[in-house]
Amino acid sequence: MNKVLLIIQREYTSRVRKRSFLLTTFLVPLFFIGMYIGVFFLTKKSFEDSHAIVHVIDQHGEIGNKLLNNKNITYTFSNIDLQKQIEEIKDRKDNTNLLIIPENFLEKRQVELLSSGKPNIATQSEILSNLKEIVRINEYNKLGINTDSINNINDQVSIAAKEVTDTGDAKESHTEVAMGIAMALSVLVYLSLFLYGAQVMRGIIEEKTSRIVEVVISSVKPFQLMMGKIVGIGLVGLTQFLLWLLLTFALTGVATTVIFEQRDEASEFASQSIKKDNVLASTQGFDLATAFESVNFTELILCFFLFFLGGYFLYSALFAAVGSAVDSETEATQFTMPITMPLLLTYVLSFGVLVNDPNGLIATWLSFIPFTSPIAMLVRIPFGVPTWQIALSLGILIAGFLLTTWVAARIYRTGILMYGKKASFKEIIKWFKYKS
Repeated sequence: MNKVLLIIQREYTSRVRKRSFLLTTFLVPLFFIGMYIGVFFLTKKSFEDSHAIVHVIDQHGEIGNKLLNNKNITYTFSNIDLQKQIEEIKDRKDNTNLLIIPENFLEKRQVELLSSGKPNIATQSEILSNLKEIVRINEYNKLGINTDSINNINDQVSIAAKEVTDTGDAKESHTEVAMGIAMALSVLVYLSLFLYGAQVMRGIIEEKTSRIVEVVISSVKPFQLMMGKIVGIGLVGLTQFLLWLLLTFALTGVATTVIFEQRDEASEFASQSIKKDNVLASTQGFDLATAFESVNFTELILCFFLFFLGGYFLYSALFAAVGSAVDSETEATQFTMPITMPLLLTYVLSFGVLVNDPNGLIATWLSFIPFTSPIAMLVRIPFGVPTWQIALSLGILIAGFLLTTWVAARIYRTGILMYGKKASFKEIIKWFKYKS
C-alpha cells in the first residue's frame, strides 16, 4: 500500500507543479467567462451595426409608402431608372439594397431584393415582416374588418410551469435552467474523461518507450503501478475541478452583473432576432436567482464528483490497458475508438434525446450502463431522478469499474513489458488469459 501511495504522490505532485496545469486551471474559467461576455456584446453590436438602407422601386404604387422605417432599416423611394439604380448599388460594401415591388404584388405576393453581396438575413426578415403586415391589413380591409380593433387585442399568455413534489405540493419549475445545466455537465464530463484518461495512457506509453518502467516494475507490482497512476491523475483532475468551480462562481457573479445591467437592451435585441409571425420570445419576467433555487446544487455537485470519479476510474483502467499494449499514441487509435464509442454516443444523445425525455426508456437504461452512466445520469439529475435510481446507477458503475480494472490489470501486467511487437485484439486476449 505504501508503494501505491508513493506512486500516487509522485503522479500528483509532478503534474500539479507543471506550468501547464496552473495556466489551464486559471485560464480556462477566464476563457469561458470572457467568451460568455464577448458573445453577448458582439451579438448586441451586430444588431446595432446591421442598419440597412433599402431603395424602393414601387411599381404597384401603393405599397412603398406603407413600409415603416425603424432602427434597423431605412426605406428610401427611388425614381431613378432601374439599371442606373443597380449600377449605383453593385459596388457598395455596406448594407445597401434595392427592393423592387411588382405591379401585381398583392396577387403574386413576391418581390425582388437586390444587393451588392449576399443580402443580410436580418434585413430580409425585416422587409418580409413589413410586407406581410401590409398584405394582412389589405385582406382585413377586403373583409370589412377594423384593423385597429384587432391590433388592440391583448393576446399575451403565460404558462406557470410547476412540478408536483413528493409531499403533493406544487413548486415552480424552471426546465430551461435544468436543460442548461444538463448540457453543460454533459460537455464537462465528456471532455474531462477523455482528457484525464488520455493522460494516463500517454504517461504509460512514455514510460514504456523510455524503458523507465523496467526499473519501476522491479520494485512494484504492475497492478500497483497502474492503480497509482490512475488515482494520482484522478486527484489532479479533482483538484482542477474544485479550482475551476471556485473561480467560475466568482467570475460568473461579475459577468452576470455586467450583463444584467443591460438586460432591457439585450431582451430587445434577442426578440428581434427570433421574431416569427409577430410572435416574440421575451425574457421579461425571468428571475435567474429564483430559477437557480429550483436546482438542488448539493445533490448535483455530490453526484457530479461521484460519477466523474466512477467514470474516470473505469475509462482510465481501459486507457491504461491500451497504453501498455502499444508503443506509440498513433497505434493506440485502433483500440481507443471502440472503448470511447459508448461515451461518444451518450454525449451526442444528451443534446436531444436525454434532455427532451430525461425519464424515458432510453435515458433510463443509458443511466444504468456503466460505460454511459457518467454522462446519462448527470444529464438526468437536474430534471429530478429518484434516489434509488441514482444509488443503483452508482453501484453498477462501481461494479463495472472493479471488473474493468481487473480485466485491464491482466492485460497491463504483460503488455507493459512488450516492445516492438504490434499488438492486436487477438494478442491482447492471449495476454488476458495468461496465468499469474
